[in-house]
Amino acid sequence: MSDDPTHVQEFFGPRAADWDTRFPDDGPAYAAAVADLALRPGDAVLDAGCGTGRALPALRAAVGPTGTVIGADLTPEMLAQAVRAGRDKSAELLLTDVARLPLCEGALDAVFGAGLISHLADPAENLRELARAVRPGGQLALFHPIGRAALAARHGRQITDDDLRAEPNLRPLLSGSGWRMASYVDEDDRYLVLAVRD
Repeated sequence: MSDDPTHVQEFFGPRAADWDTRFPDDGPAYAAAVADLALRPGDAVLDAGCGTGRALPALRAAVGPTGTVIGADLTPEMLAQAVRAGRDKSAELLLTDVARLPLCEGALDAVFGAGLISHLADPAENLRELARAVRPGGQLALFHPIGRAALAARHGRQITDDDLRAEPNLRPLLSGSGWRMASYVDEDDRYLVLAVRD
């Protein structure tokens, strides 16, 4: 499931130009997931692995003009597409690995990660880094616009017991990384895990 940074760039770089057109109907799912994060005006939020920035406008709307929205991604081509789509107007974009965030400890109120967990090189360590950057009591949303079974079927696979996104695997991973799972939803049209920073 996980990839090293080079593999992530090799996978996403060539796909960046048509990424949004491949998944044109995901906007409402992103907006609903951001709403479930219950951000407040003035909050600071990171979209970790933001890709083309599909969540950035919803995140900006949630935190308002006084809030801070940061979109971080490892793939330059994805960030270039975010700029082409005008989503850089909603956030500061950073070309960085979420494993080494250039942020102070406790700087964030929340992290949003769409499709993130399966691309982390070291999930436990990387989730600890996200926890470091979030204040105690802050939140993490791990999201995908379709559930695990639908995603596996899309790729011609079956769900396996070692799927990192499965609740029995993810709960202890989060717990050992500074997070407490608050809710878990895995339906055909939605995957959303909310966790709270210890």
